[in-house]
Amino acid sequence: MIRVVIENILLLLLPTLLYISFMILSGRAARKGGSVWDDAPLVGLFVAGVALVVAVVATFGTYSGGAPGQAYKPPSFEGGRIDPGGVKPIEPATTTAPAKDGASGG
Repeated sequence: MIRVVIENILLLLLPTLLYISFMILSGRAARKGGSVWDDAPLVGLFVAGVALVVAVVATFGTYSGGAPGQAYKPPSFEGGRIDPGGVKPIEPATTTAPAKDGASGG
C-alpha cells in the first residue's frame, strides 16, 4: 500500500522536479540572481502533476486486471511451496444431480 502512495506522490511532484532540474541545468536561476522558486509557476506545476496522476491511474485501471470470467487468486502455501497468485479463470461450480435410474421405490 505504501508503494502505491509513494508512486502517486512522485508522479505528482514529477513536473516540479523536471522544472527545477531544467532551471538549474540551464543556468536561468543563477542568471536571475534569485531562487528557483521565485518565478516558478507553482499552480501550473501542481495542475500538471494532478493531470499526470489522473492519467496514469485511469490508464492502469482501464488496461490492467483480468478479463470477464476471471478472478484474483491470492498467493497460497500448498504442499510445502508457495503457489503464486494472479488472475485465473473462475472454475465452474460442480453440482451433483441425483441419479435417475428409473426405479421407483415402493
